[in-house]
Amino acid sequence: MIEMVSLKVSLLWTLWISSVSAEGHVEVRGEPGQSITLPCSSAASSSVIVVQWSRTDLGSEYVLLFRDGRFDVGNQNPSYQNRVDLVDPQMKEGNVSLVLKNLTTNDTGLYQCQVQNEGGLDTKLIRTIRLEVLSPEKKNGGTSDGSIGLIVGLILLILLILLAVVVVVLFLIYKKQSACFRKKSSDPPADL
Repeated sequence: MIEMVSLKVSLLWTLWISSVSAEGHVEVRGEPGQSITLPCSSAASSSVIVVQWSRTDLGSEYVLLFRDGRFDVGNQNPSYQNRVDLVDPQMKEGNVSLVLKNLTTNDTGLYQCQVQNEGGLDTKLIRTIRLEVLSPEKKNGGTSDGSIGLIVGLILLILLILLAVVVVVLFLIYKKQSACFRKKSSDPPADL
């Protein structure tokens, strides 16, 4: 019963994420310590009066909230304090892109950009962005210097050489037995 409910919730969550993604899903990758920009722009002709950046797994806390001409840190998730900013706080031409500084692997997640335009009553979802922060170890297949790939390559090369040696040995054994069989079959039969 619990598994069935869990499956239904997972399916609904997947469908909801898919519908959100259809509105402008973007993928961004970065490394720890970097600063990145999550792009978002309001196409409405009226001025943007509220910008809200959130992450789907933070609940009611947000990444950044800008309203009344200033940043509102009241419900901001503590891990984003002093690490986020708007590319253009004046939001010229509707640019509400988010700058996220000093990335950590904990920043990986699904971000949503919502705006409220002047004259509007509600915020509108503009874009969903999947941010993936890859440590150098994950980026290179397990180690920061890429040695896992080198080790796997060397093992494959050794296995190929061993396979070639086995094939050559089997071929030589076959040739020797074949020569012995031909020699026996070419001898005249013994008289009884």
